[in-house]
Amino acid sequence: MVLRGSRFRSWRPLAAALGLLVAAGVVTAQQSARRATNLASLLNYPAFYQMRPIVMVGTVAMDRDGQLRVSDETGSLQVVYKGSAPEGLAEIRGEFWDLGRMNADDPRLTAIDAQTVFKIDPAAPWPRPGQVMAIIASAITSATQPGVPSIRGVVLFPTRYREQKITVVGQFAGRNLLGDLPDAPARSRYDFVLRSADAAIWVSNLRPRGKDFELALDARIDTGRWLEVTGTLQQGRGLQWLDGELGTLALTKAPDAPTDESPIQVMAAPPPEVIFSAPTEGETDVEPATSIRIQFSRDIAPGSLKGRVQVEYAPPAGAAGPGSPVTAFTTEYRGAARVLELKFTQPLERLRTVRVSFGEGVAGTDQQPLKPWTLSFEVAP
Repeated sequence: MVLRGSRFRSWRPLAAALGLLVAAGVVTAQQSARRATNLASLLNYPAFYQMRPIVMVGTVAMDRDGQLRVSDETGSLQVVYKGSAPEGLAEIRGEFWDLGRMNADDPRLTAIDAQTVFKIDPAAPWPRPGQVMAIIASAITSATQPGVPSIRGVVLFPTRYREQKITVVGQFAGRNLLGDLPDAPARSRYDFVLRSADAAIWVSNLRPRGKDFELALDARIDTGRWLEVTGTLQQGRGLQWLDGELGTLALTKAPDAPTDESPIQVMAAPPPEVIFSAPTEGETDVEPATSIRIQFSRDIAPGSLKGRVQVEYAPPAGAAGPGSPVTAFTTEYRGAARVLELKFTQPLERLRTVRVSFGEGVAGTDQQPLKPWTLSFEVAP
């Protein structure tokens, strides 16, 4: 980050000031528990998170103005950090600030020269709530997407399980009786909160009762009970909820002591596979001048395709032995659509069966190997 102004001719004064802020944050954390959240929630409910310790995950990068920012599909926030931050997907711990909800003479702002760090024009009016927001970070570490769903993983990686049916375990918290979340989705009369460690989500369309139990939604008497809930993850307005309309719910035991301080190191999403091709498997009367389009379920590492796309003519019916290679072809991978297109330099031979496959080594962007796949079709006479 590049800072301008007489107060910041070197990085050391800012580092010292941030050190004081981090120390102050420890005191704050003792009074207000850290909350796992995400950018959508921070941007939609800044008043709820104001001056609270948080942990969130996003893509960290330096912008053209020299500001460190964290972003995802919903937007971005400035990050003020005294150390060296890894770029890319990272977990950020710190305190959320909305400057418009602070006085201009707040000593915490003076300590870091807010006008310089946040590029505020001294001749302009003080920002209104929601205009200038940032995370004052105490730690930034690289993050890995989770593979096994948990409440914390759902909150920190909001797109990882979106629209998927998942099962999570959490502590029952009634209608937000412990103040874990800023608002309610209001999807059904039985909406309730499920929490675990420093994270929480809503459950909707699923009454918290079963054989021999019914939990109270508006009294804390049952907030020590633990549930295993299955539902489809939905989100909107900075909130997340499990839609339990076709889901299940059961009492369970509390898990072992939370280990949310440990780095997340688990498998990512399922391996990529081919979900569509043109021509299709077994198709006949395919024109000799055709091209081949193959669509994948997930992003493919383009470099892994090089030299691993195999196209050959099958041997004639009744003949033994390997097939023969087709004429030369080119490949083009379009990442936005996850489509690979093969174009041939000469028309395919008529009345021949063409086989397409991938050699070992084709992988997704997370290095998970492509599921085995082949395509066979017949060229028209």
